[in-house]
Amino acid sequence: MLRRRTLALRSMIPLRRLTMICRQDAGLAMSGADEFRASASRMRALLDIAVCYGLILLVIWTPRPMQRWFYWTAIAWVVLSTCLSFAGWKAMGFRVAGFRRSLWVVGIALMTAAGAVALAARLHTLHEPHGPMQWVRSFAGYTVWSLMQQFLLQGYFLLRLQRILPGRAWAVVAAAGLFAAAHLPNPILTPMSFVWGLTACLVFLRFRNIYPLALAHAIFGICIAVTIPAPVVRNMRVGLGYLRYHAPRPLHLSQSDHSVSTVAWVIAEAPTRRCARQALP
Repeated sequence: MLRRRTLALRSMIPLRRLTMICRQDAGLAMSGADEFRASASRMRALLDIAVCYGLILLVIWTPRPMQRWFYWTAIAWVVLSTCLSFAGWKAMGFRVAGFRRSLWVVGIALMTAAGAVALAARLHTLHEPHGPMQWVRSFAGYTVWSLMQQFLLQGYFLLRLQRILPGRAWAVVAAAGLFAAAHLPNPILTPMSFVWGLTACLVFLRFRNIYPLALAHAIFGICIAVTIPAPVVRNMRVGLGYLRYHAPRPLHLSQSDHSVSTVAWVIAEAPTRRCARQALP
């Protein structure tokens, strides 16, 4: 009996070794598959960023009518690539959780805007729309555009940069850099965009909610539009629009024809009055 047990134990030893080897091989195969999936995810994220940002630059730096074609192509690419690598609404910041905890960003934006408006009033550079309906017509579209920009910054670029770069800090800096570079060569909007990009990305990673950031973005943009003279900020234009901007020429009114001069003044000042509608920071 003892001899049989000894033989049985000896026969079990190779089986155990074989089982361990099989498990190790399976683990190596799984790790190899995981590495392949991670590498494929990084390559797909890099492709998404390169194509999307390239199309955005084409929209910024291409004259019409080609600009419109690149604009709709960029939108189509964002929608398609987002659907193919959908991270979830919550991951992109479209959720209720974290909204109240991050509302302090909106409060800071309101206080900053109030101080800027007071300073602009003292310096006589304040040029806000007249009446509530004019405010809505001038800035309703810009508010929606602010939400789109925050989605591109955090929900699109930042999430993909986190897959490519080794740490969150590098992803935040890279996303802010891309956001600021899209506002070149405007010397006012470019540094402001970099600072805001850093702040917004850090807040997003902390609270994962995009709505307060979009509200704060809209407040800051509207504040710039109504407090800084349009010729200085060039109607908040970027890219080719900034280079081709022409400030409205001052109109010298003639005392011999007051009836015509009033109409001419309104026409000459129309581009400045529409600065907020043309603003795309």
